[in-house]
Amino acid sequence: MFLLNTEKSKMKFMKIGTKPDTFYTQDGSRILITDSPNDLVIRINNTSYHLHRSSLVPKCGLLRRLCTDSEESDSVTIELNDIPGGADAFELCAKFCYGITINLSAHNLVDALCASKFLRMSDSVEKGNLLPKLESFFHSCVLQGWKDSIVTLQSTAKLPEWCENLGIIRKCIDSIVEKILTPTAQVSWSHTYTRPGYQKRKHHSVPRDWWTEDISDLDLDLFRCIITAARSSFTLPPQLIGEALHVYTCRWLPYFKSKSHSGFSVKENEAALERHRRVVNTVVNMIPADKGSVSEGFLLRLVSIANYVGASLTTKTELIRKAGLQLEEATLADLLLPSQSSSHHHRYDTDLVAAVLDSFLMLWRRQTSAHVSSNSQLLHSIRKVAKLIDSYLQAVSQDVHMPVPNFVSLAEAVPDIARESHDRLYKAINMYLKVHPEISKEEKKRLCRSLDCQKLSAEVRAHAVKNERMPLRTVVQALFFDQESSSKGVLSQAASQVLASRGKEVPTDETSMMHKLHLGPSETVSIGKAKSMREGGSQRGEDKIRSSTDPRKLVRQGTGSERKYHASRDR
Repeated sequence: MFLLNTEKSKMKFMKIGTKPDTFYTQDGSRILITDSPNDLVIRINNTSYHLHRSSLVPKCGLLRRLCTDSEESDSVTIELNDIPGGADAFELCAKFCYGITINLSAHNLVDALCASKFLRMSDSVEKGNLLPKLESFFHSCVLQGWKDSIVTLQSTAKLPEWCENLGIIRKCIDSIVEKILTPTAQVSWSHTYTRPGYQKRKHHSVPRDWWTEDISDLDLDLFRCIITAARSSFTLPPQLIGEALHVYTCRWLPYFKSKSHSGFSVKENEAALERHRRVVNTVVNMIPADKGSVSEGFLLRLVSIANYVGASLTTKTELIRKAGLQLEEATLADLLLPSQSSSHHHRYDTDLVAAVLDSFLMLWRRQTSAHVSSNSQLLHSIRKVAKLIDSYLQAVSQDVHMPVPNFVSLAEAVPDIARESHDRLYKAINMYLKVHPEISKEEKKRLCRSLDCQKLSAEVRAHAVKNERMPLRTVVQALFFDQESSSKGVLSQAASQVLASRGKEVPTDETSMMHKLHLGPSETVSIGKAKSMREGGSQRGEDKIRSSTDPRKLVRQGTGSERKYHASRDR
């Protein structure tokens, strides 16, 4: 009897035979209830089958050859330890010989095919034999189904050599790739699609990535074969290939989707780490070269996992390069990756972000010097990245274990041209000083070294003037740039307020203020000249004010008394 399930929404199966199953187990042996005495014993590893030559020999060419020299009255014992599929596959073949009902599907078809081929159950031995029935079911039913082909291909992993020689692997791959390349309007077979927010009732059309979840169940080598074959057709867009890689990575790296800092704390044995290393290395090699084929968040997360599982240096270098190519597409959440170093106690992996930023800047400088892109496009790109890094600095500044060097290196890595405004950087530094009140004066100076008070907005500059967390040098810079844009007399008033807030005696005249700031004679004369020129109202005087009151010049040209004051205050 030969029955097939032909419903498109379900997997196919085949039912052969009509007799009931009369096999039973006794003392590790499988015995068939029958009136005839057993004269054939088949041993497969630890299982013995007590059967009849009259039922098996006519259909099994191998058993016919092995029983040729024995007398009909003798009981024959044959060992078949190397039969593909083992005892279960042999039992299916034996039941077929007795006419007992067997059910075949994609789950057990490969074992039955290989075992029947091993036993030589072909039409040349006896018409209507098992092997041709299985081959017909494989070609006409299994290969026509989507999930049938995937399940069958997955089951070949147990018998790779047999399946390769019989062509099962290649035929399954061809069938799967053919369906992947089918226009979505013609997709009628059942598939798995569990994306958040997607409901089939609300979507009449099949999504373009309908196939990605089902093939993610395949072993790594089989998955790679599917993707390689699909890409070789040059009909799939790179984004679809990238989505398949993303789904597969989420399926086989259990901590890929974890955003918590405990995601990397699970201790794994070396075997598990080796499997995950293979996944990372293989996935990275399959990422299309096209920019945007995978998201920046995916790349950054993969870099983090590559570090954790100990992926090869080549893999990590390539990942960092790819992540650097599209850093401007990242979000703040993408950058907030947990630190995995056992020697560091800070929460975030700033070294990873710094490496990706360096890769981006290397490419940006190369393009700038070669004029590969328009200047406006390059400027927009670098400024977008600068805003992202400043937002990242604001986030990581709240980590109480964040080292000053890590913070400073990221802040100073961004080129000057990239920051139109230093407001975000100031907020990050201010937050760091607030969370880390114990840092030294020298560390405070290092933090503020990259801060340009001239690029602060009026509101932020006013805050900096009154901010007791900031080093005096930064306050003086903010003060003078604030004075430059304010009305007459603001310098004296602001300086008095700053010094009063620091517990100093407030002088009422400008000469006393200069003395209190411990400015050298050259700076005092310069500011005095600036005052007289400003009162004269000439344009030339205004230019000299800007030159003589430049805080950077005050810092560079200060006398010994000024440096002595700063040193004593910093201590």
